[in-house]
Amino acid sequence: MAMVVTEPCFGCKYTDCVVVCPCDCFHEGKSILFIDPDPCIDCEACIPECPVAAIFHEDDVPEKWHDYIELNREMAPLCPQITEKKTPLAS
Repeated sequence: MAMVVTEPCFGCKYTDCVVVCPCDCFHEGKSILFIDPDPCIDCEACIPECPVAAIFHEDDVPEKWHDYIELNREMAPLCPQITEKKTPLAS
């Protein structure tokens, strides 16, 4: 199990969550962040840091965003890792 970035992140890409991740699980796509589920330890530190409530535990992802579970798994390894806070797209 792992944390999953979902629809609300698309187009804003806040990175407050990135700096609290103890496992450097975040990867940066063009318009959204992704979490690599393999190194994720389910600590949930990123959940309260997301200002748009886009991060859920895999078991708690709302039905309408279930496709994001697989999307994170597929895209994280293809995108560069991000470990520092950046200016969001929505600023």
